[in-house]
Formats: sequence, structure tokens, C-alpha cells
Amino acid sequence: METHLPVKSVAANMPVKQKVTQLLQLDKITLNDVEDLNNRERVYFSNTCNKLLKKLTGSQREMFLAKIAPVMAPEFKGDIWEYNQLVITEAIGDYMRQYGIMPTASHIADETGLCRQTVATHLKEYKRRPEFAAQADQFKFMAPQVLANVFKFAVRGDMRAAKLYFEMIGTKNPDVTHNNYIQINNTILSQENLTRLTTEQLNQIEGIIKG
Repeated sequence: METHLPVKSVAANMPVKQKVTQLLQLDKITLNDVEDLNNRERVYFSNTCNKLLKKLTGSQREMFLAKIAPVMAPEFKGDIWEYNQLVITEAIGDYMRQYGIMPTASHIADETGLCRQTVATHLKEYKRRPEFAAQADQFKFMAPQVLANVFKFAVRGDMRAAKLYFEMIGTKNPDVTHNNYIQINNTILSQENLTRLTTEQLNQIEGIIKG
């Protein structure tokens, strides 16, 4: 008597590559389609998707993302957001440097290969994404280094840097002591340093102190 194995049993006995290839031929991959994958097969499926995304561009990339959207892991969606943020930012920057105005969503879509809806949604909702907050925190983390570089230019006699430094530390009127030096928080400008400055530089410092 001839017996027939259930469809799922047949799929379970397929080689990993063949099983993933069949999955990728579907118009849309759902959670139900991947529920029988073991850990090894899930890893292979994920790696295959990553490799394909690196090769695909434009509408083909968008179509593939739509296909696997139901089974994308949260961290994978974060990677997609970061990619979109990068290419959209570059497209906007290039256009503004060339024309001095903001590009339309249609232009950004043409330049990045993303669909117009993806661009519009990204521009509208990017501030709500946790990835955006993480990027903002990275810039805040670098703030002390920026302040240190501004200070270096200020003590070398760059008056614009000095004014910016005062503004960044929130000091409009630096404290003047009676010991022949000016102290701005923990920064000291001694009388010896002042004698090395030109009249123009001294006048600029006076203007900054007077606000």
C-alpha cells in the first residue's frame, strides 16, 4: 500500500537551502510560513535575506521588503530604518548644496530608489523612532569634545571661538577677579597672556565681556 507523507513532513525533510529558496518564491512570507523552521533554518533564512537586501536597490528592494515585512525581527526593522535615514539624508544634503532649497519627496524617492510613500512616511515619523533618539544621544555624547575644540581656538586668540565658548557654557559676563586675571568658570586668562594680545584682540575681548 502506497503512503503519502503530509506536506509539512516533506518540507521538514528538505535541505535548508531548498526550503529557504521555496519560501523566497512566495509573494508574501507570513509567520505561518516560517513557524516550522528550526533554529539553523531561521539563521540561514535571515542571512539570505540580508545578502539579498545588500544587492537589491530601488523598487526591487522595496518589493522584497514588503514580501518579508510580516516576519522581520524588530532589530532588522531598525536596520532598515537606519538605511533609509542614511540615503534620505544624503539625498537631501546633495540637493540643498546644489540648489539651496529642500527637495520634494518625489525627488528624494528618485534619488534613493525608495518609493514615495516610504520617503513621506519616514520624513513624517522619523522623530518618533527609537533609532532617532539613539542618534541624538550620540551627538550629545560628542558635545564635550566639540566644546574642548572650541576652547582650543579661543585660547589661541580666535575671538569668534571665544564668544561661542562663552555662549556654550552659558556665561555672558565672565567673572573678573582682583588678582590680575580673568576667570571663566575653571578657565583662567592671566595678565601675562593679556599682554601678548593685540589692541584689536583686547577690544574684542572687552566687547564680549560687556555683552
